[in-house]
Amino acid sequence: MTRFLLPLAVFVAIVLALGAGLRHDPRQLPSALVGRPAPQFALPVLDAPPSAPPMVSAADLRGKVWILNVWASWCAACRSEHPLLVEFAGQSTVPLYGLNYKDTEPAARGWLRQMGDPYVHSLVDADGRVGIDFGVYGVPETYIIDRQGVVRFRQVGPVTPESLERQIKPLLRQLEQEGSHA
Repeated sequence: MTRFLLPLAVFVAIVLALGAGLRHDPRQLPSALVGRPAPQFALPVLDAPPSAPPMVSAADLRGKVWILNVWASWCAACRSEHPLLVEFAGQSTVPLYGLNYKDTEPAARGWLRQMGDPYVHSLVDADGRVGIDFGVYGVPETYIIDRQGVVRFRQVGPVTPESLERQIKPLLRQLEQEGSHA
C-alpha cells in the first residue's frame, strides 16, 4: 500500500506546483528593484545636440519623477509600443528617457528618425551593463522612478493602452500629487 502512496504524493505535488504557476501572469516578473533606489549610472546621450549634456546620470534626474523605457532598434515588441510612447510623451509632463540597450548607435539613430523620438534623451547602454543593473530580462521594459530616485513600477514587455491607463498614468498622477504636497 505505501509503495503506491509515494508516487501518488509526488504526482499531487507536481500538479499543485504546476497549478500555482499557471495562476500567475508571465509578464508580471518580480523585480527586486521596486521600492528600492534605482541603480546609479552615467551614460552618453545618443545624438546629443550641442545645447544638451553629453552624459546623463541618475543623480541628474534626482528630484523629479521620470520614466525609463528600455528599447532597441532590433526589438520587434519595441516597434509595437513605440507609437503609444510617442503619443504619451506629447501629452505628459513626466519626462520619458530611453535606454538604448545593446544596440548600435547608427541603427538606433535611424530607428528614432523613422519612428519618431519620444525621449527627452536616449541613453546609450551599448554593453548592457546598466540594463543588467536594472534587472532587464529583455526589451522593452519600462520603469517609473520617483523624486527620491526609488523605482516605483516596472512593466515587462510593451506598454499597452491598458497598462498605460490602468497602471502608469494613475501612478504618475499619485507621484505628482505627492510632490505638490511636499
